[in-house]
Amino acid sequence: MIVMGQIHRYKSCVEKERKGLLELKTYLLLSSVKEDYTFDTWSNDTVSDCCRWERVKCNRTTRRVIGLALHELPLIGFPLHINLSLLYPFEDLRTLNLSKSWFGGFNASFAEGYQSLRRLRNLKILVLSLNQFDNRILPFLSSAKSLTDLFLRGNNMDGPIPAKELKYLTNLELLDLSRNRFDNSTPVQGLADLRKLKALDLSRNEFTGWEQLQEICELKNLQELVLSHNQLIGEFPLCLTRLTELRVLDLSSNKMTGKVPSAIGSIESLEYLSLFDNDFRGFFSLGSLANLSKLKVLKLSSISNSLQVDSESTRKLEFQLHVIALRSCSLGKLPDFLLHQKELRLVDLSDNRLHGIFPSWLMENNTNLEVLLLQNNLFTNFQLPKSAHRLLLLDASANDFSQLFPDNIGWILPNLRHLNLSKNSLQGNLPSSLGNMKKIYFLDLSHNDLDGKLRRSLTMGCYSLMFLKLSHNKLSGNIFPEPTNLTSLQVLSLDNNQFVGRIGDGLLNSSYMYALDMSNNYLTDIIPSWIGNLSYLSMLLISNNYLEGQIPVSLFDVYNLVLLDLSANRLSGNLPHRFHSDTRMLFLQDNNFSGTIPDTVLGGKVSILDLRNNGLSGNIPKFVSNLKIYILLLRGNNLTGSIPFQMCGLSNIQLLDLSNNRLNGSIPSCFSNISFSFPTLQHDGQEGYDAGVIFVSSEIFGGMGLDEEFFTTEDLGRYYRSKLMLDPFTVEYMADNVMEVQFAAKRRYDSYIGVTLGFMFGLDLSENELSGEIPAELGDLVDIRALNLSHNHLSGVIPQNFSSMEDLESLDLSFNVLHGQIPSQLTKLSSLAVFNVSYNNLSCIIPVKGQFSTFDETSYIGNPLLCGQPSNRSCDNDTLKETPANVGEEEEDVIDIVSFYWSIFAAYVTILLGILASLSFDSSWSRAWFSVVDAFIHKVKSLTS
Repeated sequence: MIVMGQIHRYKSCVEKERKGLLELKTYLLLSSVKEDYTFDTWSNDTVSDCCRWERVKCNRTTRRVIGLALHELPLIGFPLHINLSLLYPFEDLRTLNLSKSWFGGFNASFAEGYQSLRRLRNLKILVLSLNQFDNRILPFLSSAKSLTDLFLRGNNMDGPIPAKELKYLTNLELLDLSRNRFDNSTPVQGLADLRKLKALDLSRNEFTGWEQLQEICELKNLQELVLSHNQLIGEFPLCLTRLTELRVLDLSSNKMTGKVPSAIGSIESLEYLSLFDNDFRGFFSLGSLANLSKLKVLKLSSISNSLQVDSESTRKLEFQLHVIALRSCSLGKLPDFLLHQKELRLVDLSDNRLHGIFPSWLMENNTNLEVLLLQNNLFTNFQLPKSAHRLLLLDASANDFSQLFPDNIGWILPNLRHLNLSKNSLQGNLPSSLGNMKKIYFLDLSHNDLDGKLRRSLTMGCYSLMFLKLSHNKLSGNIFPEPTNLTSLQVLSLDNNQFVGRIGDGLLNSSYMYALDMSNNYLTDIIPSWIGNLSYLSMLLISNNYLEGQIPVSLFDVYNLVLLDLSANRLSGNLPHRFHSDTRMLFLQDNNFSGTIPDTVLGGKVSILDLRNNGLSGNIPKFVSNLKIYILLLRGNNLTGSIPFQMCGLSNIQLLDLSNNRLNGSIPSCFSNISFSFPTLQHDGQEGYDAGVIFVSSEIFGGMGLDEEFFTTEDLGRYYRSKLMLDPFTVEYMADNVMEVQFAAKRRYDSYIGVTLGFMFGLDLSENELSGEIPAELGDLVDIRALNLSHNHLSGVIPQNFSSMEDLESLDLSFNVLHGQIPSQLTKLSSLAVFNVSYNNLSCIIPVKGQFSTFDETSYIGNPLLCGQPSNRSCDNDTLKETPANVGEEEEDVIDIVSFYWSIFAAYVTILLGILASLSFDSSWSRAWFSVVDAFIHKVKSLTS
């Protein structure tokens, strides 16, 4: 019994700590943690050994808790403040992980206050990453003097580096402050006191200059320094070359300029050097790195393509690299030293205008090569290794391959996960060997000259495919007439090919489909209803085909559908009364839709609605106020009635096209309430095209952005072992569908695509039956770029305050009945490129200042009372001269009427004098005239007598 008791005591944890863990569990559950299975093993049963509980680690000998992993807790509500007194029972605690759990601060007893963490005398590693902590926790951290590793990555901290608070952590060896908002608003003071510091990560902050970071150069024991993804400017700080123990130096993704100094070669301890994604310029010789015999990772690139890297003197380089990335370095030819590299895992030589035969020897010489990036070069004759290789990612897009697609690619590279050979001139059929790539999930062969049908081996064998892009080729046949095995497919691009016939049902199993593009083919028949069963579908594009019938009802209820483009087909019937509330972009133009426009079509979150060139009739519906609609195009229908004033409630409109209909009545003066400018901030806190599809920030402009880690650690292993979490290798995937909108400006119908679309603001009411005067309030549209009111029955004068439209590029008022003069104030419109007032009743001198000096006679034809250049009519200085700016419109009209009366009087007097003069001559007809007059007088007298 004594022996068994000793054994049980040995296996069990300390009772005080078991109770402490249960109190900690109760606190977390009562505070914010959802009901889940996180703490199921934390049992109140006295027999239960807390050292066997999940998230708890004990010392094998003392059975005391030495590690707590409270990361990724499913917290809800407001960020939770941790009660530090709950950690006091764990006197031997060495590692505490609170990362990614929505923690927001510390609470402590009044007695301990900021000194609470000093009770944890053995705490070495504290992980607070990816939470909501701010600067208020710093005084607490200053008392944790036993810490060696402190992770504060991804919180809400800002201001200068908190060196004053952290300088007391004299045992600190690793400090991670990345992904915060720290800046160098004041010089760092106290950082040099951390004499044992070996690793410092300040990446993804807001540092701009190096002057305030000079203390970093005093950290003589520093081995790893990461300052990537900041806004650092200026030249490379040479003081870093004094850090003789430095193993990792990462200054990538900044704005550094100047030359890459050869003095970097003096840091002989360097194993990892990344100056990638900066704007270095000038000449740099790789030979200056000859002394870096330990170098494993070398990354260098220039944003402006102004860096020229010399690789001629590289034969003496003795290091064996794992990673080499020399993007946009003007290499011209492959560096010679690569011939002697045998341990490469990643090679990136893209954007270098490299030419010659594709270097398949890189795979043959480096059997562990996993990533090969050679896009945007001039390689010809795509070749593969002679035997199978374990390569995982190959990108050789945008080169000069103009040969048959290699038949054996699937046998030579069976392990590929990512293959991009787009934007070449590869020819022939898709090889059947592609079906041997069982693990591939990204395949892009778009923009080539491939022909033939889709291979059955591809659609059945490549069952891991998530992204398949075959657009802009010459592929033909039917689209998936038979079942496929593409169960993981998310993005499929088959647009701009020669596919024919009906859309098959082979994609029924692709339930994760996100984006489907079959535009610009020769597809016929109806849109299959099964497409509506793809519940994850966000973008559907089948424009420019020969599809008929009505829109399937099943499409109306697709929950995630953001973009629907069915334009330029032969679809007919009435428009649907509703789409799902998340649908944001509807392109239904150039079809045969009829009936009226439902007043609910702008419900939900619709931001673009294009119904141009259909057979729609009736009045424009009284749209409910929608602050999310930015583009509304109703051109080329049979719409009648007046423009409803409710349209003025669509205050965030950028483009409004109601042209080529039969609208009548006057132009609503409340149109001045519409911004015709950049969208204002919405109530939901989102700005602009909140779909994130057209304006991204961008960046993504026009589709889905999946910025995800491509390979796991098991796939690629580690290229370099570091104490810090260096940026993993990632690949950004996008469904590259860019939105295109057509709008009439500058005398032509232009297409506005991508970012350009976001900067176009216009109103087109042309080719209608509108009447009345042009509202002067339209002059308040100061951001508008195109205004077209032509081919109507508008009267009155041109408003002078149109001169307030400073960004106006195109103004068309032609084919109306406008009168008066062209306001001279319009010469202030410095951006005006197109001006057309032809076929009106305008008069007086044509302005010639500013942009008006560039307009020819076609801008004014059909106005007989206009004079001056560029017309051929001269002006009479007494009657036709420019009216001063302060003369009102009514005075202009009075002057015109007086001139008219004087001209009539002058004509009468002239004719009378002419007759009298002609009668003064003795001629046969004058004698005949007088005899007639005498006879008439005699007759009158006889009648009156």
